Amino acid sequence: MRLVKIGLASVNTTVGAFTRNTDRALAQARKMAADGVTLAVFQEQLIAGYPAEDMVQWQGFIDRQWPELERFARETASLPTVFIVGVGIAHQSLRLNCAAVVAGGRILGLVPKEKLPTYSVFYEARTFGRGHPGMAEVHRGVPLGDYLFQFDFGVVAPEVCEDIWSAEGPMRRRTYSGAELVVNLSASPYRLGFVETRRELIATRAADHQCTIAYCNAVGSNDGLIFDGGGFLNQNGRHVMETPRFQEGYAAAVVDLDRTLRLRGEATTWRVDRESWVANGGRHVPVLDCTGAVRTRRESLAYPVPAHRSFFLPGPDQRRPSREALCEDLLDALALGVGDYFEKTRAFKVIGIALSGGRDSLLTLLIAHRYAKRARPEDPGSLLRAFYMPSRYSSDATSDAAETIARELGVPFQIVSIDEAFERERAIAQKMLGDKPVTPITEQNIQARLRAQRMWNWSNSCGGLFLQTGNMSEKSVGYTTIGGDLMGALAVIANVPKTVVMYLLDYLQEKTGYEGIRKVLAKPAGPELAHNQVGEEELMPFPVLDACFYLHAGEKLTPAEMLQALTAMFPEVEAPRLSGYVEKFVRLFQQSIYKWVQSPLSLHIGNLDLDRERALQLPVVTGTEWMREG
Repeated sequence: MRLVKIGLASVNTTVGAFTRNTDRALAQARKMAADGVTLAVFQEQLIAGYPAEDMVQWQGFIDRQWPELERFARETASLPTVFIVGVGIAHQSLRLNCAAVVAGGRILGLVPKEKLPTYSVFYEARTFGRGHPGMAEVHRGVPLGDYLFQFDFGVVAPEVCEDIWSAEGPMRRRTYSGAELVVNLSASPYRLGFVETRRELIATRAADHQCTIAYCNAVGSNDGLIFDGGGFLNQNGRHVMETPRFQEGYAAAVVDLDRTLRLRGEATTWRVDRESWVANGGRHVPVLDCTGAVRTRRESLAYPVPAHRSFFLPGPDQRRPSREALCEDLLDALALGVGDYFEKTRAFKVIGIALSGGRDSLLTLLIAHRYAKRARPEDPGSLLRAFYMPSRYSSDATSDAAETIARELGVPFQIVSIDEAFERERAIAQKMLGDKPVTPITEQNIQARLRAQRMWNWSNSCGGLFLQTGNMSEKSVGYTTIGGDLMGALAVIANVPKTVVMYLLDYLQEKTGYEGIRKVLAKPAGPELAHNQVGEEELMPFPVLDACFYLHAGEKLTPAEMLQALTAMFPEVEAPRLSGYVEKFVRLFQQSIYKWVQSPLSLHIGNLDLDRERALQLPVVTGTEWMREG
């Protein structure tokens, strides 16, 4: 047997906080070494934080990472552990995103990332250069390129994030060249339901390439990107370990690398494919001999014992029901996004929310409170402030709902009427218009803008983080006010569809039993900027609206194609009505792009959102002739 204990450590980094990031990594490194870890894996861009975006273009930003990597090597010199660390370097005219191999106080090698994504939220090819097969250079006296590393326990192949997502990635040639243990350093953002995709991909790659894969993912939030951690250890297609998500720390497990070689020898298809690769001129990846760098201590490692002490019975099923898993993951992700933004910017002292008594602001408050319970478990409400700003159109029901949930959560709550200010602003608007009347939509927008102005005044005076509370569905069709409810410092649920907002609130009502949630859900959703205002009556049913958004913005369907899909999805709705919904959605969607670009930074939770610098990049000025039939 060749037992190896592999540790996967996720560190909550901050972009540009090199010293703090390295200190946090060193704390985890010492814990893992004390725990007998043989090989310790950290995430992509550990020292710099991720995503650094165009900061990579500053020479000082790149150059300052190397001294921290050297410090990491010095301070782990006495530890009998091999470390793989994410770092950025400037080599000749290139910036390279690398996995650094560190052991015995030395930096033994650098392996650059080859696959640079430029889709969804990623812009890496804008700033980074690529590694390539056969790359063999030297950086500051350290081998840089396409290398494997031989230690006293086996042959290791480092790679970075996107390299594992391509079937033609470097893993193929490296395992054919003798790599037994592939180590992937990732910073893969949280996306709804994506953890299953990661798990399946890693199992597939480990089986296809007959190797052990150690996959380490970043945790924490920087700007709007949320990283959920969740590393995986998989041996030749068999799941070994999954690390906890949404929290900093590490987990470790023991594998027998002799088992990897044995299974590789038994896999005739793998052997034949390798023979074909060699016969067709496949170039072997060179192996750097690092056996003298460190002597690992594996004598005390015990063979991994299966659950129930049986190799034939399944282990305990630890999976959560699908509804609970979706809701808890999404709530944890958004709470992490709020908390890290609040803490890492170091600009705020308290968090403020304008409660309307409606669903969106309620969910935003519950998410902020979820973070506050972790940050101040003894008194989470002390970190939050809630304000209810009624006008003549506000109902007693919404006022009661807002006050009830604030009381249940222990959040300080104030009622500050805007009615007098509304009259004054409407009169001023009328004076500016002369003989033209103030329109009903302007009257609604005046109310929204007054509330936002007061929240900004509060924020400026007390260092408060003003959370924007609008959802994705209404934002997509411009059912929001520039300078009003579209405003805030951080948009918490701006990428959460309205149907998901209601789904989460139903779940939280069942879980918590809060009376405030029940009171909010008892009333039809509407902004209360006019008498008896109901959102679905002014727009369309929210399930139809969300389906339109997904089909048009996500699947990129034309109006005619959307109607065809919606007819199958909602057969109970008359065809002319569905056609009207499609026409209305597309018109409002195209007219509202100018609003999106003025909205605050939003938390990213999927492959599709309305943050123009992230997933959905659309021109503000655009025609719609291309969507017409014939």
